[in-house]
Amino acid sequence: MKKPSKKMLATFLLSTSLVVSALSFPLTPVSAADGSTLKLRLLQTTDLHTNIVNYDYYQDKETDEFGLVKTATLIKQAREEVANSVLIDNGDLIQGNPLGDYVAKIDPLEEGETHPVYKAMNLLDYDAGNIGNHEFNFGLEHLEKSLAGANFPYVNANVYIDDQDDNPDNDVNMFDPYLILDRTFTDENGNQVELKVGVIGFVPPRIMQWDKAHLEGKVIAKDIVESAKKYVPEMKEKGADIIIAVPHSGIGSTDPEADTENATYQLSKVEGIDAILFGHSHGVFPGPGYENIEGVDSEKGTINGVPAVMPGFWGNHLGVIDLTLKQENGKWVVADSVVENRPIFDAASKVALVDPDQALVEAVKEDHDHTVEWVRSAVGTTTAPIHSYFALVQDDPSIQIVTNAQKWYIEKMIQGTEYEGIPVLSAGAPFKAGGRNGASYYTNIPAGTLAIKNVSDLYVYPNTVQAVQLTGAEVKEWLERAAGQFNQVDVTKKEEQPIINDAFPSYNYDVIDGVTYEIDLTQPSKYSTSGELVNPEANRIKNLAFNGEPINLEDKFIVVTNNYRASGGGSFPGLDGSKTIIESPDENRQVIINYILSEETINPSADQNWTFAPIEADVNLTFTSSADAKAYLDQMPHLKLISESEDGFAKYSIDLSKSASE
Repeated sequence: MKKPSKKMLATFLLSTSLVVSALSFPLTPVSAADGSTLKLRLLQTTDLHTNIVNYDYYQDKETDEFGLVKTATLIKQAREEVANSVLIDNGDLIQGNPLGDYVAKIDPLEEGETHPVYKAMNLLDYDAGNIGNHEFNFGLEHLEKSLAGANFPYVNANVYIDDQDDNPDNDVNMFDPYLILDRTFTDENGNQVELKVGVIGFVPPRIMQWDKAHLEGKVIAKDIVESAKKYVPEMKEKGADIIIAVPHSGIGSTDPEADTENATYQLSKVEGIDAILFGHSHGVFPGPGYENIEGVDSEKGTINGVPAVMPGFWGNHLGVIDLTLKQENGKWVVADSVVENRPIFDAASKVALVDPDQALVEAVKEDHDHTVEWVRSAVGTTTAPIHSYFALVQDDPSIQIVTNAQKWYIEKMIQGTEYEGIPVLSAGAPFKAGGRNGASYYTNIPAGTLAIKNVSDLYVYPNTVQAVQLTGAEVKEWLERAAGQFNQVDVTKKEEQPIINDAFPSYNYDVIDGVTYEIDLTQPSKYSTSGELVNPEANRIKNLAFNGEPINLEDKFIVVTNNYRASGGGSFPGLDGSKTIIESPDENRQVIINYILSEETINPSADQNWTFAPIEADVNLTFTSSADAKAYLDQMPHLKLISESEDGFAKYSIDLSKSASE
């Protein structure tokens, strides 16, 4: 064999050292060449509302339907599936359930303490967070203390310090308006490449009305879309390769509206935004309900061509956007996208899809245990029993406390708005009224101590508060539809006549407080059980009055209700979403809790704003309720027990003669 020359040996040693060097040290990230492809997964949580643990504090039991400890399992799975990912939270984080209340009000967060939400979230290595409207509910001091515990940065581009000089040109942002995250990712060829990821966040400007007491004179909020138009070009100038918009805002109208609450649709039209992670309205997008909006692809998950995701609320879904980025003329562009929401629970089969992440469970165990102890304790006092045994046959305390709380909430919300001064009415229905759910399905809270978990007896559905603006005539039609709860009474009939229409769901029997009225059972129902107009000339609602005077059918009223009813649930005339003026993300249940906490002592006794119109004919009218209801009969001489059944129900008679009501 020929002996290698010194030159050959030197060449060999040099090449070997280069190989060893390449194996020993990571490759330096390089700028991608034209035609390069990079896949990036965006992960989003939103509207967690302090639901870190999979625990229903109202029912005082574990749940499989929500909780970040469950979403965390999906987050880890989603990360393992791809080489590149970014995780962002969209806000409404530190308020919304008893855990948030406990940390804010009962055992207030001290300087230097870490809020339990961040004890959990810091374990998940979030890349960024956005400020939601509920972050302001406990005041700026609590917000500042809470954010200090986050190991990840926050953004908000439309809240400014109020310098009170009326000069918008020198306004200073309260938060960083945007971030440009320098990240090293792996492209499809296995090369490490640098990517500058821009993240910009927004909150509804209406925080200035919703939290006026906390914010007035301290901060101001500006329009979401205008703020985006200001900062997105600046982000591009500073080198952002892609821009992720994180509006805590629902999809909103296809028509531009200044300072609107839900602005995501209009935001999607701002040039330079590559993806949108939105929330606030607690919906799931892509998904049903968005099919008929121009420019929205509810299957692919795009709004005016921009990939967008909204993953529900309370951690019940993980939002996922898979972006395919390509280099074109030295810039990264979105070539394709796949959008999905991954659920933690199969609602159809009632099956949990993931287990809780035990590291997160342990991180907040002490805070959770303290909260459970608190919700089992007294949070207020009721001076009268709260039960729903007779909710279908007379004005009822279990509805009264709900309507009182809703009215209290909305009257505060509309202060300082164009709606201030319009009379506020409040609608509520008896959710727990026996029927197919059995004789134990009634609210029954004795006078005295009231615990937070009792509120689940008063409001069993996770509805959110909404308000509609109606005329007096439309209020009357609402009541006519609700009066379908009752069978028509035949005044010539001597046999027993049950007055409750069992085919009519009790949750559709709305009582509207703030007006007085009578229901004439001798009239037929104007609407069928399913809501069709069947007797146009029928007139069950008599003597409808406001402030003691016959209601003016042309006057305007605000009626507080829930998202189900306001959007058309129950097929009520005129209620299809078009009359909605306030879409609050707050649960009716949480509003009741806040009301009790505020009042400390409540008197939920029914104000008797509605009654049945007297029937002087000799008729035998009956209804069914729990046998336990007989304990209250001594206070109600117009009601009498007839018989009890083995199933726990009982039959009662009701006297609707004029003398009985006097």
